[in-house]
Amino acid sequence: MTTLTEMAVEVLATSDGRAKCALSRHHAETWFAARAAGTPIPVGTALPPDHPARPAQPELLAPRDVPRRRPGSPLGRIALLHAVAHIELNAVDLHWDMIARFGHIAFPLGFYDDWVKAAAEESNHFNLICDCLERMGSHYGALPAHRGMWQAASDTAGDLFGRLAVVPMVLEARGLDVTPGMIEIFRKAGEDHAIAALEVIYAEEVGHVAYGSKWFNWLCGRDGLDPKERFHALVRQYFHGALKPPFNEEKRAEAGLPPDFYWPLADEIKPPPFAG
Repeated sequence: MTTLTEMAVEVLATSDGRAKCALSRHHAETWFAARAAGTPIPVGTALPPDHPARPAQPELLAPRDVPRRRPGSPLGRIALLHAVAHIELNAVDLHWDMIARFGHIAFPLGFYDDWVKAAAEESNHFNLICDCLERMGSHYGALPAHRGMWQAASDTAGDLFGRLAVVPMVLEARGLDVTPGMIEIFRKAGEDHAIAALEVIYAEEVGHVAYGSKWFNWLCGRDGLDPKERFHALVRQYFHGALKPPFNEEKRAEAGLPPDFYWPLADEIKPPPFAG
């Protein structure tokens, strides 16, 4: 019988972005249908690849080498959406990788429900942004992209605490800070299709950050650890960048991230990219 972790590895091994997301959504539907029928798919264990399969394009560059474009111009807005598409595709893999890589840890099935749902939503986000790019005469792969997006996964491959702290609770939380500004850029340009896509992403990313906070706190409770102290230590250990205000305190609080988690790190560590 196929297990959830085997399904996760199948997604990670699929290179084409649209095909990866179609398979991701299919596996999510299969998982939830089995759960609803009272016959849950076994979680199992599997060995994920060190790096997920990727399409031949976009060309992946070091962050400093990715061309900067002004978002006020049409080409700049295409570049901004292209960067978002790249982030969303990486987020699909990040969530399935967490399922595959840490399937040996005993969790309630709700843990898998949350991350399968998040992966399916990230797949939809990628498709929405790709649709926007195509409406604007471009496509995912037309521009270079950031090759460092998988660094957080590599750094935390053996540490689930670190993965939850850095990916949903830092990188995805960054999306809550920057997405309102992106929406305003497209609002000024009158590009309603992009506004609609980004508003879906903004609403659903709150849930993804919340899943990270919930399961990080669950692990800390299981092990008798102070969540705030553990979070601060892990971000200092694994995060290569800076937590930089302004922070979207309202949405972060909605996602279960109180200010005393991130403000003490703000003066220590350049603004991060966001994931998903």
